[in-house]
Amino acid sequence: QVQLVESGGGLVQAGGSLRLSCAASGSIFSINAMGWFRQAPGKEREFVAAISWSGGSAAVASVAASVRGRFTIDRDNAKNTVYLQMNSLKPEDTAVYYCAASNGVRTSGYEYDYWGQGTQVTVSS
Repeated sequence: QVQLVESGGGLVQAGGSLRLSCAASGSIFSINAMGWFRQAPGKEREFVAAISWSGGSAAVASVAASVRGRFTIDRDNAKNTVYLQMNSLKPEDTAVYYCAASNGVRTSGYEYDYWGQGTQVTVSS
C-alpha cells in the first residue's frame, strides 16, 4: 500500500502562486509515476500533470495543455515528495487537487492506483 498526503492548498488572488506538495509513504518501491488531478464542483476530474518517479533516471513529465506554461511538476526522491508549482493562477483553476500514484506517466485517472485525500485551491478574482 502507498499513502499519499497533499498539502499547500489555500486561497489566493488571481495572478498569484501556490506550491502543492504530496508526500508518499509505504510501498514506495511500487511507484513508477506520480500525478496531479483536479476536480471542480460539478465537473469531471481533470488531469493536470504527471512525472516519472524513479530517482535513478531523468524525470519524464507530462503537463496538461490547459495549464502548460503556468504549472510545473517536480519531484524530490530523497523526500519521497512530488510538487506542483502553480503560477499565474486563474479563478478557473479553483478545484480540489489530488495527488495519485501509478505504474507509469499516465493522463487517465483510471490508471492510478493510489490517491491522496485532496487539497482545496481557491482562486479569487
